[in-house]
Amino acid sequence: MNTVTLAKKYASLLNETYKENAKTAILESDASLAREGANANEIVIPSLEMDGLADYSRNSGYVSGDISLTWKTVNFNYERGRMFSVDCMDNEESQNIAFGSLAGEFVRTKAVPELDAFRFASLAGTEGIFSEAAKLETGEEAVAAIRAAVTAMDGAEVPSENRILFITPVLKGMIDDMDTTRSRAVMAGFDTVVTVPQSRFYTKIKLCDGVSVGETDGGYEKASDGAPINFMIVHRPAVVQFTKHAVPKIINPANNPDADAWKYGYRSYGMCEVYPSRAAGIYCHSAQG
Repeated sequence: MNTVTLAKKYASLLNETYKENAKTAILESDASLAREGANANEIVIPSLEMDGLADYSRNSGYVSGDISLTWKTVNFNYERGRMFSVDCMDNEESQNIAFGSLAGEFVRTKAVPELDAFRFASLAGTEGIFSEAAKLETGEEAVAAIRAAVTAMDGAEVPSENRILFITPVLKGMIDDMDTTRSRAVMAGFDTVVTVPQSRFYTKIKLCDGVSVGETDGGYEKASDGAPINFMIVHRPAVVQFTKHAVPKIINPANNPDADAWKYGYRSYGMCEVYPSRAAGIYCHSAQG
């Protein structure tokens, strides 16, 4: 199997792995709503403004109104990568399992969790969103907090459609165990409920650079001033999220000048931020301390 064919094979597997495991995949924006910017690391997204209603006159009819479509430039804010080497003999003696398992396992256990963590932290750190911090120890407290969040978003006139509740499995379990009319009603008010492991759910994270002392393992960790997130409500149209997945870079041993080994590179490039003027579409409830 040549390198090009192998790359195509793993590309489809990687995309499947991403969709199945990324909790934030549901927030991907419609690519048709954006266009390329002047630079390679940016896109422009539309923003529509219009006048409100005016008095109607039975003599002169309608008052003319203005409508303005402008384009806002948004920069890609996430770019990460890794290169791995698998000795040719190790791969052959494992019947290609060593190299074949690398791609899927790396995406599932390293790349996707980090991408989710980055996105949640990016949304949580946006100025102007609804934000609350409190310890939730019972299902009743969790239901009350979610109900308060819904009320706040309703008051800000955030549409009830397309609201997604991201919540930790622990809190979701406590609410499910209540099994009351009130608990069922509050959960039924969302288009989708997505459970998020606490390890991906922080208000701030630190992305390790992979080269500094203490950061060579790469990956991410909760920032020293970050807090665990209990739940986050996201109105999907409030988020600008685009992902660019490069085709996996696969170098076979014959083309590797450094070693008799397969080389596999992975790169993730994308962006996640809140759409201009739609900060009210995000509600983040985090734990204290």
